[in-house]
Amino acid sequence: MAKGPEKNTKNKALHTKLLNRKNAKISQEKKEKAARLKALVTKMNQQKNKDDSNAV
Repeated sequence: MAKGPEKNTKNKALHTKLLNRKNAKISQEKKEKAARLKALVTKMNQQKNKDDSNAV
């Protein structure tokens, strides 16, 4: 039986590697953004509590 053309697995593997790298970068940026927001919220809550205790 005749075989079809060879599959281009090298480019597919490279493409998958690049997509995985891109997705990892995006997820890392999301984690960093969430951490920054969490730190900011914590800081604002502490400042709010400090202001409330000074006002009383």
